[in-house]
Amino acid sequence: MADVRCVVQAFDQLGEGPVWSAREGRLYWFDIKGRRLSWYEPASGAGGTFELPLRASAAAPREAGGLIVATEKGLAIVDPDAGTIAIVQPHDLGDGFRTNDGKIDLDGRFWWSTMDDNGGERAGSVFRTEPGGRTDRVLSGIHIPNTISVSPDGSLLYMADSKRQTIFTHRTDDLSQVTEFAHTRGEPHTPDGSAVDAEGYLWNAQWGGWRVVRYAPDGSIDRIVPMPVEQPTSLAFGGPDLSTLYVTSARDDLSPEALARQPLAGSLFAFEPGVKGLALPLFKA
Repeated sequence: MADVRCVVQAFDQLGEGPVWSAREGRLYWFDIKGRRLSWYEPASGAGGTFELPLRASAAAPREAGGLIVATEKGLAIVDPDAGTIAIVQPHDLGDGFRTNDGKIDLDGRFWWSTMDDNGGERAGSVFRTEPGGRTDRVLSGIHIPNTISVSPDGSLLYMADSKRQTIFTHRTDDLSQVTEFAHTRGEPHTPDGSAVDAEGYLWNAQWGGWRVVRYAPDGSIDRIVPMPVEQPTSLAFGGPDLSTLYVTSARDDLSPEALARQPLAGSLFAFEPGVKGLALPLFKA
C-alpha cells in the first residue's frame, strides 16, 4: 500500500492544477477560490506563495521562464519569484465562468478548460493553445471539464465531465471520436484531475471518494490508493526522476464536522506509486 504523506500542510479552499517544473525542482499548484499560487521544492523543503489578483487554475512552465497560466481573464505569464502577472491573451469566458483544469501535452500544446462556477450548471469548454500562442476552442458541451491528459503515444485525450461522473477518451486527430473510458455513476465520488504514467495508465483523483484510482488503458481499475482527505482534486508526477505522485486537495463545502475528521483537507500530499510519470515539455511562447 502506498505511503501517502502530507508534504505541505495548507488550507486551500480549492487546491488544483499541480504541475512539476524540472528546471526549478518545484511543484506548483493553485488555490482557485483562494486566488493563490503556491510552490514546494522537495529537495530543500522550501516553499512559497504568490497571492494572485484573480482566479487561476492551471499552468505549464515556459521555455522563456515563468509559467503560462489559465486565468478567469485569459492566458497570463506569471513570474512567481518576482511576483508579477501579465495577461498576454485576453479571453472573455462569459459571466460566471472561470478556468478549471489544464495541462501541457507531449507536443507542447497547452490544453485548458472553463466551467460555470455555479456547479457547472451551464456547459464549459476546452481550449488548446499551440506553441507560439494560437488558441482554439476544441471541445464544448462539457459541464465540469477535468482530467485533461494525453496518452504516451499522443493518440488519446482523456477528458472527464465531473458533472456526469464519467471519463472519456477522444482521438487527438479527430476529437469528435469519443468513447466512454470509465465512470463512477451511482457512487458518491466523481472523477476529478488526472495524470498519465509512463506505462500508459491513468491516475485519477476522485472528489468525495477519499481515494486516487489507477485505471488501466482498457478502463479497468488497476489500483485504489486511499487518501486521508475526502476531496483529492488533481495529480502531477514530480521529483528528479518523476517517481513521486503529488496530490492536491480541497476544503470547499466541507462542514465543520467533516473538517474535524480530516484536518489536513486542502493540503498537498505525495506518495511513491512504483511507476514514473511522463516528462512533459516546456511551453514555447
